[in-house]
Amino acid sequence: MGLNVEDVIAGLDPAERRKVEELAAAFISEEMTLRELRKARHLTQVSVARELGISQDAVSRMEQRSDLLLSTLRKTVEAMGGSLSLIARFPDRPPVELTGIAERESRD
Repeated sequence: MGLNVEDVIAGLDPAERRKVEELAAAFISEEMTLRELRKARHLTQVSVARELGISQDAVSRMEQRSDLLLSTLRKTVEAMGGSLSLIARFPDRPPVELTGIAERESRD
């Protein structure tokens, strides 16, 4: 019978298991939908809606959209406790973090 990955991981010493779990979490965290991100943060649509001052239905619709305003995305990520950065990648140079886009307007 073949090896089961859960059995192999269970057979590792705690330090090795922690490394495997951290590496897996890093791979998983590299790409998520808004819905997956919200769930990974253990948040409900209701709690995010409350933080944003919108309805739960509006959060549901937003999670299903493939095209969002950057300002909306920033507010949503902040409502989940994070911050948003925008990275431009080019084949002939290192990645560039874009600034000044969808940032909070100063309230002076």
